[in-house]
Amino acid sequence: MIYAFKGFTPVVHPSSFVHPLAAVTGNVIIGKDVYIGPGAAIRGDWGGIIIKDGCNVQENCTIHMFPGVEVILEESAHVGHGAIIHGAHLMANCMIGMNSVIMDRAIVGEGSIVGAMTFVPADMEIPNRKIAVGNPAKIIKDVTDKMLDWKTKGTNLYQSLPADMHEYLEETEALTAIPKNRPNQEKLFEVWNEIKNK
Repeated sequence: MIYAFKGFTPVVHPSSFVHPLAAVTGNVIIGKDVYIGPGAAIRGDWGGIIIKDGCNVQENCTIHMFPGVEVILEESAHVGHGAIIHGAHLMANCMIGMNSVIMDRAIVGEGSIVGAMTFVPADMEIPNRKIAVGNPAKIIKDVTDKMLDWKTKGTNLYQSLPADMHEYLEETEALTAIPKNRPNQEKLFEVWNEIKNK
C-alpha cells in the first residue's frame, strides 16, 4: 500500500514493483527496477528515503530514521529478508544479510557484504568491498572478485523480478488438490543459470 503523509506522496518508477502487502509512506522516492517485498515497511514520515535504481528490499524489511534524516540506498543495494535499515546509508552494490540491523549514520561501503544477523552500530563505517559480521559488527576480510560477482548476479535476478511481478502476479484462491498439469520451475533454474554464467 502507498500512503501520503503531511503533503508527501511516495514516488515509484513504473518499472519497479511494490508488493500490495508492503507499506510505503510519505517522503519516499523509488527508482527504476526496484523490488519491494511483502511485509516491508518503508516509512518516510519523519525524514526522507531514497531507494535508487536496481535495489531490492525483501520481505519484512524496515527502513526508517530519526526526525530530519535522509536514508539512501545507492544503486543495486541488496537488502535481505527481515533486515532493518535505520538512518543509514547503503552504498552501491552492497548486500545486507537477512535479519541484520544497520543503525543511524552507519555507512556500508560499495560492494561490501554484511552477514546475516549482523548488528552494525551507529556511526560505523564499513569501507568498500569488506565483509562484516557479528554483534557488534567486525570487519573480517575483503570481498573477493568472485564474491562480488556472485552478489551482483543475485541482485540481477532481483532486478528482473519487478517485470515478472507486474506480468504474472495475481491474487487467487488456493487449490485444494495438486492439478496434473501443474507447471514445474525448471525455467526459473534456467534463468538463474543463465545469469550466473554471464
